[in-house]
Amino acid sequence: MNENPVLVERRDGYRVITLNRPQRLNAFNGPMQQGLLEAVADTEQDQSCRALLITGAGRAFSSGQDLSERVTPAGEVIVPGEALQKYYNPLVLKLRALPFPVVAAVNGVAAGVSCNIALACDIVLAARSASFLQPFARLGLVPDGGGTWLLPRLVGQARARGLALLAEPLPAEKAEEWGLIWKTVDDAALMPEAEKLCQHFATAPTFGLSLIKRALDAAEDNELAAQLDLEHTLQRDAGTHPNYAEGVKAFLGKRKPEFSGKR
Repeated sequence: MNENPVLVERRDGYRVITLNRPQRLNAFNGPMQQGLLEAVADTEQDQSCRALLITGAGRAFSSGQDLSERVTPAGEVIVPGEALQKYYNPLVLKLRALPFPVVAAVNGVAAGVSCNIALACDIVLAARSASFLQPFARLGLVPDGGGTWLLPRLVGQARARGLALLAEPLPAEKAEEWGLIWKTVDDAALMPEAEKLCQHFATAPTFGLSLIKRALDAAEDNELAAQLDLEHTLQRDAGTHPNYAEGVKAFLGKRKPEFSGKR
């Protein structure tokens, strides 16, 4: 198959990235790893982009790492590590640091590293038929792609340990109930709902949203006093941006604000 493993579509104010190896349930091979990292990096440089949507082609978000690439022609199993340092770790850090919201539309199973890539996004929508799986323990491995950092922060230590140690799939509705994801929707409504979110973000005060992301990430490690100081600094920065003045004037004038995407 010579299809591009990562498709990028430019929309008005946002981009859609689609993992595109449906015949392999969008399992990550080398070209997909590199293609996704490059696509996200390119999106970051696009000053007209104010949101990003990531989804999968076909019936899966992604089944995770393509294990057929982990065995040499001589039958030797390749020790994991290089792909983490070269692709996955930079990708997760970049997703968290993007100066605009990132939406994951999980249309089927999200397993292994792909599950944690989805969870690294700001808002995760899932089709009702979707599921989330940390299969690493089945292979004698450790959750990667930020899984050991993300899971306890999203669902607490008890549930994080159960997901990681038992390697059992978590249905989308249960994932929503646990607070692992934002929302579950009917399968047919997934992409319209995700696109609606990105259309909203494409007209929202982008700079302010980027500061919200920074504040929430910092709160994971900050003491209260440090977080209060950070809020003061970020609020001052937000208040000097033209979007704040526009928001106030629109509110007082009882009209819809026209926010810019200026970062």
